[in-house]
Amino acid sequence: MAPDPRIAVCPGSYDPITNGHIDIISRASGMFDEVIVAVVNASVRKSKSLFNAEERIGFIEHATGHLPNIRVVPFDKLVVDFAREQGAKAIVKGLRAISDFEYELEMNQLNRSLASDVESVYLMAGPQYSFLSSSGVKEIATFGGDVSGLVPEEVARRLQEALGR
Repeated sequence: MAPDPRIAVCPGSYDPITNGHIDIISRASGMFDEVIVAVVNASVRKSKSLFNAEERIGFIEHATGHLPNIRVVPFDKLVVDFAREQGAKAIVKGLRAISDFEYELEMNQLNRSLASDVESVYLMAGPQYSFLSSSGVKEIATFGGDVSGLVPEEVARRLQEALGR
């Protein structure tokens, strides 16, 4: 009998996906047999998304198409419930700064109380991505700044269309 595949969920709003997200997803793909990039449909802690879920999924699929063990799907429930439905034993998140750590520590404790069988795995952002956030990218794009080095080319183009002045 073959061992259970190692499946991880990498959840987020990805509004939009950044090169930092791609770095975390790529690194996770080397650690797990399958990584499910879970795109949240309705975030409680964030405002309305700039891009709809289908467009965000398309951006991620295009940016991670070179990784054969990545699957991108939307979700709209507790991440631990989604992970269990997918057969995942891990939730992978990236950490950039102390503020991320504080938030993720709280989420980890809540998730463990709901599903102690699903582990949280944290990957530190590479130094070149430690400042990078989707909200920061959107702010730069809103004021006409160059985001081409921060997001995939397709995303930079769509940001310019959606937010450029």
